[in-house]
Amino acid sequence: MMRTDDSAIGRRIALVRATGRSALAATLLAGTALLWPALGLAETPAKDPAKTQTASAEAPDSAWTEYLKSDLFGDRQLQAGTDVVSLDAPNRAADPAVVPMTISLDPTKDIRKVTLVIDENPSPVAATFKIAEGSGLTELSTRVRVNAYTDVHVVAEDASGNLFVTKRFVKAAGGCAAPAAKDPDVAAREMGKMKLRSFGAVEGESDKREAQLQIRHPNNSGLQKDQVTLLYIPAHFIDEIDVSRDGKTLFTMTGGISISEDPSFRFNYSGETEKPFEVRATDTDGNVFEETFETAPA
Repeated sequence: MMRTDDSAIGRRIALVRATGRSALAATLLAGTALLWPALGLAETPAKDPAKTQTASAEAPDSAWTEYLKSDLFGDRQLQAGTDVVSLDAPNRAADPAVVPMTISLDPTKDIRKVTLVIDENPSPVAATFKIAEGSGLTELSTRVRVNAYTDVHVVAEDASGNLFVTKRFVKAAGGCAAPAAKDPDVAAREMGKMKLRSFGAVEGESDKREAQLQIRHPNNSGLQKDQVTLLYIPAHFIDEIDVSRDGKTLFTMTGGISISEDPSFRFNYSGETEKPFEVRATDTDGNVFEETFETAPA
């Protein structure tokens, strides 16, 4: 199964870190400029606010067009896909560490793969979902960390290899470095525990059902600090999930540091309710978590 942190994404992380250092340097220089008149030194020309605002507004899309699109999809053509794939996300997130996102897919297009990209995150690819043929999965929700004001792109690939893209601008900052909500000792004891809730038939679609998978896991991003030692907590997160029913895969996920603490996935599917769910998850420390969930008849 393909991992998200490949060499291309590594280059992107380095670029983001370099950009962050440049931005910090620019801020320090701007503050120093206030002292120059008192020291008898020449004052630097003021920046045009309009130009600064424009550059800031264009930055998220620039990251996509200059780096991410080519790193992730090469020279493959991406079609505007608002009729094929849509993304529902808050314009301004209440909590940057837990930003809800819902991806909806056109049921007539036989979408087999979905890539969720948070452009300005240190590791932009939040998750890649592979959808099994005949699964009936056309809607998928999860919660992510957002590190800075950013465009969020979703790319859907159909069975013929066609790519469809849509995007949404989200205002949030600091999500990747936000402290964990749960006590580390409690998180360690509960790590790997799973819960699967079944919601029955989807309203208006008698052949569709809905379920939600929750996994207890700190999903440390590697950018958070221990609140006592102030040292960085090593990255440790769920990297692969396989959700099956009666031995047949519904979907798989390959994830990165952007998936929130205690990962949650709500999804719809086709099929009889009596068949059990099987879930297998692994994390970056090599731990394997497996669980079978019986489902009650409708």
